[in-house]
Amino acid sequence: MFAVSALAILVAIALALVRAFRGPSLFDRILAVNMIGTHTVLMVAVLGFLNGRPEYLDIALVYVLISFVSTIAVLKVCTQCRFGARENGETTKKT
Repeated sequence: MFAVSALAILVAIALALVRAFRGPSLFDRILAVNMIGTHTVLMVAVLGFLNGRPEYLDIALVYVLISFVSTIAVLKVCTQCRFGARENGETTKKT
C-alpha cells in the first residue's frame, strides 16, 4: 500500500517538475517548486513508514518549515523587485 502511494507521489513530483520548467510565469514556477517541496515531505514520510522508521517524520517536519519560509522569502523578493511583472506593462502590487 505504501509502495503504491510512493509511486503516485513520484508521478506528482514529475508533473510538478514539468510545470516548473514550462510555467508561463514566474509565480507558476515558484508554486511548482513549492509543490515539489510538499511532495518531497510526503515522500520522506512514506519512505519512513516503508522502512519501519517513523522518526523520519521529524525530518519531514523540519523540511516543511524550511520550505515554507523559503517560499515566502522568494515571493517577497520577487514582488519587491518586480521580477513577476508581465511583458505587456502590467506591474505587481507592492505590499
